[in-house]
Amino acid sequence: MAKTIVIGGTGSGVGKTTVSLALMAALRRRGMKVQAFKVGPDFIDTGHHALVTGRSAHNLDGCMLSPEENRAIFSRYAASAQVAVVEGVMGLYDGADAVDETGSTTQMAKILGAPVLLVANASSLARSFAALVKGYTDFDPDLTWSGVLANQVGGGPAHVRMLAQAMTLAPKTGLLGCLRDRSELSMPERHLGLITAEEGGLGQAERDKLASWLEEAVNLDLLLESLPDLGGDSWPQAEPLPAQKVRLGVARDQAFCFYYQENLRRLEQAGAELEFFSPLQDAALPSGLSGLYLGGGYPEVHARELSRNFSMKKQIAEMGRAGMPIYAECGGMMYLGRELRDMAGGTWPMAGLLPLSFTMLPRLKALGYRCVVFNADTPLGSVGTTARGHEFHYSEVFSRGPAPGLRGDCYAAFGQGGPLDDTTGFGLGNTLASYVHLHFGSNPALAENLVDACLRWRG
Repeated sequence: MAKTIVIGGTGSGVGKTTVSLALMAALRRRGMKVQAFKVGPDFIDTGHHALVTGRSAHNLDGCMLSPEENRAIFSRYAASAQVAVVEGVMGLYDGADAVDETGSTTQMAKILGAPVLLVANASSLARSFAALVKGYTDFDPDLTWSGVLANQVGGGPAHVRMLAQAMTLAPKTGLLGCLRDRSELSMPERHLGLITAEEGGLGQAERDKLASWLEEAVNLDLLLESLPDLGGDSWPQAEPLPAQKVRLGVARDQAFCFYYQENLRRLEQAGAELEFFSPLQDAALPSGLSGLYLGGGYPEVHARELSRNFSMKKQIAEMGRAGMPIYAECGGMMYLGRELRDMAGGTWPMAGLLPLSFTMLPRLKALGYRCVVFNADTPLGSVGTTARGHEFHYSEVFSRGPAPGLRGDCYAAFGQGGPLDDTTGFGLGNTLASYVHLHFGSNPALAENLVDACLRWRG
């Protein structure tokens, strides 16, 4: 069982990630075992969580996963920790649509039965800050509260005093602390979000600064005493791994680092021995592989280096043409294509397994949750298989060449508004590629099917 807190915000950009990382760093500095979770489909925050806590971080998602699956993931990893920190998504009440809580931080706090620590921007506010907090705390009477953190506080002790006085007008929760405006603590961003942990994560000096920043404003002892212990024996626990059946290569480096940890666990549970390799740096694939999993990331940022690793590109293309099962998501799909045009206009040859050319765009191309139904037999499942995932990218296919056997309709995809003609799954032999990051927790058969496809190919 772990003391558990959910970090929610009044909106995006108010400092949820910074506060979450600061809390994790402060608890780690005390020698505590901290387990991090992220509400929603974000891959980048979980990477920074893992760096700070020293433990893999995991996504919880009320849109892609059932309440039971979310509780199982939480319990599996919180069981061996002293404190579980759950970072929310967007604004506290924001989810998949404007009138329903599905996919929101609110929904996840209720699923877990955990209290919310609300982070709000207090810059240039006093009495209005109380009005803001009162609106949030009154909006849903079923939520429980750990407190409020006023972030980006300036003006010295006078501003702190005014905020404390104003909060007497919002009696449902108390002011836990006032965090000074420290712009130097903000983390660099690019088109998909923060710079990844793999590319330049928080060093020990930065973690110490975050911890000290939080400790100056928050009494951690009082906070910990107020938190409930969650993740007891009534929730599903970890299962022992079975005998490994196949070796599955997983691309992981600075260019490919977007994976749901639950997908990797489920593959291991299905009998896959995961062999991580780098398309950027390794000259060849690990030996004895029966399949490949190429996740998303930033291939466009590292396109030059990827294009110059000729031996790796050649071997992956050859294995794909030989029928080895390959599953590729978003950036992984772009790598399997013929060429990639980056944001500066440079064009770089990729692996060439798929006759697709990709180009980066100056604006967002697609964003949202997806439900897919398979129209073809694939390594992940046969016709009629369903799964849920998420799509988020700034690129598109700008050219599609001829290739015998290429299918561009392996998925029928649906978003919040209905069918999505632009979201498809490409299939060629035993290769399946798409912009959608599927969560294997949405359909437990996906991982099993991929392992079985690898077994059949090896045989």
